[in-house]
Amino acid sequence: MTTQGSPSEGDWRSQVSARVADEVDYIQNAFAGTEPRIQIGVATVPNGGLDYLYSIGYLLVRAEFLRDVVGILGKASGLEDDAREEAEEEALKKATPLIEGVALVPIGGFRLSVPDALDRVDDALEEGIATPDQVFTVANGSGGEVGVCPATEPQEVYERCGPFPFPPVCPGDRGGDVKIYLGDTGLLEEVYNDPGWLGDHTWMTGVQLAPTPDGSLPDPDPLGPVLADGTQTILPYEGHGTFVAGVARCMAPKVEILVADVFKIAGSALESQLVPKLRAALALDVDMFHLTVAATTRKDIHPIAFAAWLRRLHQLKGVICVAAAGNNGSSRRCWPAAFPEVISVGALATDWRSRARFSNFGRWVDVYAPGTNLVNAYTEGDYECKVRPYEGTHRRFTGLAEWSGTSFSTPIVTGLIAARMSRTHESARDAASALLRMARAQVVPGTGPILVPCCGAVPRCGRCCAEHPCACGTQPDQ
Repeated sequence: MTTQGSPSEGDWRSQVSARVADEVDYIQNAFAGTEPRIQIGVATVPNGGLDYLYSIGYLLVRAEFLRDVVGILGKASGLEDDAREEAEEEALKKATPLIEGVALVPIGGFRLSVPDALDRVDDALEEGIATPDQVFTVANGSGGEVGVCPATEPQEVYERCGPFPFPPVCPGDRGGDVKIYLGDTGLLEEVYNDPGWLGDHTWMTGVQLAPTPDGSLPDPDPLGPVLADGTQTILPYEGHGTFVAGVARCMAPKVEILVADVFKIAGSALESQLVPKLRAALALDVDMFHLTVAATTRKDIHPIAFAAWLRRLHQLKGVICVAAAGNNGSSRRCWPAAFPEVISVGALATDWRSRARFSNFGRWVDVYAPGTNLVNAYTEGDYECKVRPYEGTHRRFTGLAEWSGTSFSTPIVTGLIAARMSRTHESARDAASALLRMARAQVVPGTGPILVPCCGAVPRCGRCCAEHPCACGTQPDQ
């Protein structure tokens, strides 16, 4: 059913498409280049296709069952008594608390693969007591199959197709006195060091990097090497967080956005890396947590460390979490969006009525918003496509990009919530509830509840926004 996915084992590649194999290879290589080196395993489903990615040699374990789990693995290891006891003691000694109730446990001493170890624990106890340390990736998906990337790679923007950005910047002071924590890939260096770039991207003025747990500011998105002709290269996933922040700012131009670089390794992070950062961010006094990240999970079991973080979040009055539904074109749950207490956002196609072909869907998706061919802030330079069918193709960017995915429909909803908060003085939870009621009142058959921006925005198909109730609380432009 599964493969360990170590560098010497390639059986999983025969179970996935060439595009997904490219994506997984890129992520595995990026994690392998970290210090300390992290090996990423690949689990596939029986009929072919990617199931989930995980850190080889580690489990997440509910703390109250820690000794039980270690004992089960010791018995399953087949080691002699002295070696088994030594492996158990080592696992308990090196177990690391991640958040209240969940620990990261090394299992290398038991000589069991992660999938095998989890099967043993499930059989002896119950599902969900131990889970993989899974890889989360910015709005994962491959437009019709389980994958690990945005729906598309960024595309060039042609001036004749303007005006830009799209959707456009709403007028006024929408979003004032509202603060958003945006967990993504960080911000471009231009946001800080290039007044000319900001002059062309005025809606980005004031967007900031979120402080690290020690109070310092991380570095902006790294720049790639410079080509022989002096052109700056653009690394994969670079600019993703900037683009997402730009979309939210267009909906709520005065909202305070703190962009956290939590998916810095190929646009990805392990659950054990992500949750401690989110736990520290609870002290930032924000109104919303916005996460453009998604992952399918083993047996569709919810991520247990993230669930513990949500319990902490729920103690903060009125604070909410909004997350992208993912880009697999599937009804299979993606996490964290599938948690009932998280607002999950799918993507609409260019007509702003039908669901985008890549968007996940189902009863667990709360609302759909425009997420196809959006245009927003990006860097300048040369980008080399990494996945098939465009692998090796070079694209030149001049400060804007066109991009599709639930990564980009999600900040529309977040921005609309912020805009309503500043107008009504509601909490984020109350404002979100009101907008979701509006969305459910305008369900599109075959799609679901929808929210669309109405500040001068017209769908690319030419249909007027006036046929939808306006989420920003004003009359739509005619």
